[in-house]
Amino acid sequence: QVQLVESGGGSVQPGGSLTLSCAASGSFLSIGVMGWYRQAAGKQRELVATITRTGRPNYADSVKGRFTISRDNAKNTVYLQMSSLKPEDTAVYRCNAQSTLVGGTTGVLSWGQGTQVTVSS
Repeated sequence: QVQLVESGGGSVQPGGSLTLSCAASGSFLSIGVMGWYRQAAGKQRELVATITRTGRPNYADSVKGRFTISRDNAKNTVYLQMSSLKPEDTAVYRCNAQSTLVGGTTGVLSWGQGTQVTVSS
């Protein structure tokens, strides 16, 4: 019902910047909270940031001041602007979203397939 597709991943040098995008499509009525998670090789998945439909953000302590989450409701897209990137930011980044479906079901959680971010010299 809801498909999420991430884009914008790649390789950057430490201190560099990168912006990820996640576009939602499908037969939903609305998208609620959207967020970004990441999982480094051999580690557990962790929260990066979330944002409400009205634009209220929350961040993991590890990315505060460096990452900015935003969204464009008209495009059903959430973004993650990353700056001052560190090697420890290397991970597969996945977006998620809560949605209300056309059939009336609420709180449905969807996940994207992920995009790789690599920070190295």
